[in-house]
Amino acid sequence: MDNEFLRKLADKSLTKDELRQKVEQDFNLLPILLEGVSSPKTAVRYGCAKILMDISDAHPEKLYQYIDAFVELLESKYRILTWNAIAIIANLARVDRDQKFDAVFDKYYTLLNNQYMVTVANIVGSSGKIALSKPYLIPKITEKLLTIENISLTPHLTEECKRVIAEKTIASFDMFFEKIDQKERVFSFVEKQLNSPRRTLRIQAENFLKKWHQASREKRG
Repeated sequence: MDNEFLRKLADKSLTKDELRQKVEQDFNLLPILLEGVSSPKTAVRYGCAKILMDISDAHPEKLYQYIDAFVELLESKYRILTWNAIAIIANLARVDRDQKFDAVFDKYYTLLNNQYMVTVANIVGSSGKIALSKPYLIPKITEKLLTIENISLTPHLTEECKRVIAEKTIASFDMFFEKIDQKERVFSFVEKQLNSPRRTLRIQAENFLKKWHQASREKRG
């Protein structure tokens, strides 16, 4: 790690916010952050990944040329880097002029079968943003999200975890429900959550159904 900024990040003489501000003043520094993601030092690795995630949200066009690097991070041995990559790729979808996300759609959504609840939840939680950026993928995204009913339990993904994931699924559907063709299938999925032992999931399901059934009636009449 011979870069001055990364050394300062490691010894805490430079904060993540300070480094992010420097990069936003000179985007030619972006390769330093990408180098930092490979650092053996935890503070540098996750610090750089967090900065990249923030930049992908605020300045996706600046990071887009590096999207392939983030696709590779989906397979990182470090789960936090995978979670960062999931979010970054979703942010870059809105500037994806070369349809690179489309080419890795299946790889991205394979993570719905991951053994860790947080990984699955991050994919689900990022789906609304992707759907709004790429409306033509909404049928495929909807199909993928509806499969969360069937994900397998693991030591890191319990029945309660599945309920948390269901909450995130409903929240994502809410972002693009107007554009969904398969509304009845989504309604059916949400209705199944009305008897959940998880109170927040029941309330979310009730609110979703009330909102969108009302919207449907107003549209018809």
